[in-house]
Amino acid sequence: MCGVFGIFNKSEASNYVYLGLHALQHRGQEAAGIVSTDGERFFSYKGVGLVNEIFNKKGIISSLKGRIAIGHNRYSTFGDESESNIQPLQAHYDLGSIAIAHNGNIVNAIPIKQRLVRQGAIFNSNSDTEVIIHLIARSNRESFYDRLVDALKELKGAFSLIIMRENELYAARDPWGFRPLSIGKLDDALVFASETCSFDLIGAEFIRDVEPGEVVVVNSDGLHSFKPFERKDERKCVFEYIYFSRPDSLLWGRYVYSMRKQMGRILARESPADVDIVIPTPDSGVPAAIGYSQEIGKPFDFGLIRNHYVGRTFIEPAQSIRNFGVRLKLNPARDVLEGKRIVVVDDSLVRGTTSRRIVKMLRSAGAKEVHLRIASPPVVSPCFYGIDTPTRKELIASSHTVEEIRRYTTADSLSYLSLEGLKEIVGGSGFCLACFDGKYPVPFDK
Repeated sequence: MCGVFGIFNKSEASNYVYLGLHALQHRGQEAAGIVSTDGERFFSYKGVGLVNEIFNKKGIISSLKGRIAIGHNRYSTFGDESESNIQPLQAHYDLGSIAIAHNGNIVNAIPIKQRLVRQGAIFNSNSDTEVIIHLIARSNRESFYDRLVDALKELKGAFSLIIMRENELYAARDPWGFRPLSIGKLDDALVFASETCSFDLIGAEFIRDVEPGEVVVVNSDGLHSFKPFERKDERKCVFEYIYFSRPDSLLWGRYVYSMRKQMGRILARESPADVDIVIPTPDSGVPAAIGYSQEIGKPFDFGLIRNHYVGRTFIEPAQSIRNFGVRLKLNPARDVLEGKRIVVVDDSLVRGTTSRRIVKMLRSAGAKEVHLRIASPPVVSPCFYGIDTPTRKELIASSHTVEEIRRYTTADSLSYLSLEGLKEIVGGSGFCLACFDGKYPVPFDK
């Protein structure tokens, strides 16, 4: 997760980053920050909370001067929630100043940090992103580009980065391409973002994706592309299609909404149900539920009403908050549900606690039968490339059968989209499926 956004050569650049972070709010709700430069000095503002809460005071955005700016929405997978971990991270070193915004997870960050500390490095945060800054600063290469490449070659795992210097912007993706990063154009300005929905908000035109293993440099001479890394087999995160990305984003050549709708269609073919209506778990389950409804020829309706002033329950960091969020976020529509046999379609089932609460909520509102359909395969393995499922014991499907999970959720029936069905939709190769099959493309120390 995490959302990154950067813009080069635009008057009031920080205003555009602010809007871009708004569009990427779904990728991280814990904290946000913007750093800008006028070519000489850096200007920064960061805080805990949502974007509109952090930057709501008059004068904050206008104080972030310059024609270059980058921003970050935080979803923590590495490091605690202290303010020192809020990105973009900044540093001053012998070549000047840098700021960096990172989406991903560096799986060998701890041994690298231990080595650097033994050599005398002093860390200001416990974020894996700060490791990159130290590696850049300690490189003995002359140019910043060479130092950056040296640093990135030491990393294992997922990284989509935007790095700002006084007069340059850099963007880079790891050689496996786990996390998305796109390039856009707004008049004479170049824009980088985790998702294209942020381009739509500011009126930018999507140009292309930063390719896996590519480093893009933007300066007064234009855009320059380099591919300094050993080529790897692409392993794009399939969960971006299932849950993370906004439905209106164009991701890796395909629209997310259409992909999720197709997941619902294939799920319906694999696991139809004799019901009266099909309802989604809003909002992430809506496209799949529409596809499921269309495939089985039963009406689609909203049997659960979402309070949009509550964030996404899955990406809240604490389990206690997740449980609280479910009760706050969803409320059943009794007139839609009473006496009906229903299918409720959700995008995924990770821990099982949310699904259990939803099924019980639907029954209490008068649903006659509740059939649970999950538009992705069972999540059996933790992700170490940027998703907050750090231990196997948190994943109910890693230790329970589908029938055991059905009994736990109290549903009348439970079915998942098969792994074969998912591969049919996304095209099979080129995706990381480790959370579903346990096959990790990048090795790591236990």
